[in-house]
Amino acid sequence: MSHDLSQLGWDDFFASSFRPFDRSDSTAGRVLRADRGVCTVLGAGGVLRASLAGGVLLAAATDPARLPCAGDWVVLRHWPDRRVTIECVLPRRSTLIRRTSDKDSTGQVLAANMDTVAVVEPIHPEPDDARIERLLALAWDSGAQPVLVLTKADTSRDPLAVARQLAELAPGVPVISVSARDGQGLAHLKTLTAGNRTVALLGRSGAGKSTLVNAMTGTSVMPVQQIRDADGKGRHTTTYRNLVPLPEGGAVLDTPGIRGVGLLDTAEGLARAFADIAGLAGQCRFGDCRHDGEPGCAIAEALTDGSLAGRRVASWRKLRREIEVESARQSVRLARAAGHRRPRG
Repeated sequence: MSHDLSQLGWDDFFASSFRPFDRSDSTAGRVLRADRGVCTVLGAGGVLRASLAGGVLLAAATDPARLPCAGDWVVLRHWPDRRVTIECVLPRRSTLIRRTSDKDSTGQVLAANMDTVAVVEPIHPEPDDARIERLLALAWDSGAQPVLVLTKADTSRDPLAVARQLAELAPGVPVISVSARDGQGLAHLKTLTAGNRTVALLGRSGAGKSTLVNAMTGTSVMPVQQIRDADGKGRHTTTYRNLVPLPEGGAVLDTPGIRGVGLLDTAEGLARAFADIAGLAGQCRFGDCRHDGEPGCAIAEALTDGSLAGRRVASWRKLRREIEVESARQSVRLARAAGHRRPRG
């Protein structure tokens, strides 16, 4: 069965990147799912399984973020013995990346080439402000447009009031309340994939991401499980990243539930997630103000007059310190790697 790759988001940007690889035995495809050493890819000829070529593995040995992941566009080589290999990952338009748990501050790519990152947070039992802020910083840093999606809107007497309250945590970010049970907000959510665009879902286990995928596709393509009523938590339903094409064009990318999200070098994302605080910081008397008791600090003045919440400033400071530490660790790792490569003599 032939497929129109433009419905998956193939455009002039990716076509131009593919041009140097355009030969009789090579085609382009988009990764639906990446497993260890092999990927499920949708190309013009349909879905196929492709292993990783030596060049891809060699590049990933020095930088694991160069491994193909769900959402990537790749160059496929078709061999006479019917093998298919991924020869190259085409340049990414956007990348959702988090810090891994190791001490070297390396990154793990969660999704690629999405137009929108939907931070998914359930209204029931209670939204977590700090988690929303952290995920929005990650989303802004990806290069895609963040949105905040509040699931299980049917469990709230006034979901719009909750949305208005949480909008204060998300300056410049649309907030959508949805319910897969009664359908409210789903039409708005589907507009995110109009024009063959891709939306990636990011949130904790039990937030309702897989349920949203099923609602958007109109079929049960992703397994879902019951969650505990007491705390809204449940087991991880999705254990892998999966790109799901939509019948009308576009795609939705489901990611596993995330218990903790480490930020890497996301200073720009942090500034956009906390645009209100960043704006105040620019009004401080001194350009090198650390916002920790210095005279003429606009942030301190906003805390005093009540126009800025202390909780939000504490969250911003915590994330800023985390990014500074990880940035220093990354610099040490890169310097150590450069030292290993320096020729002796």
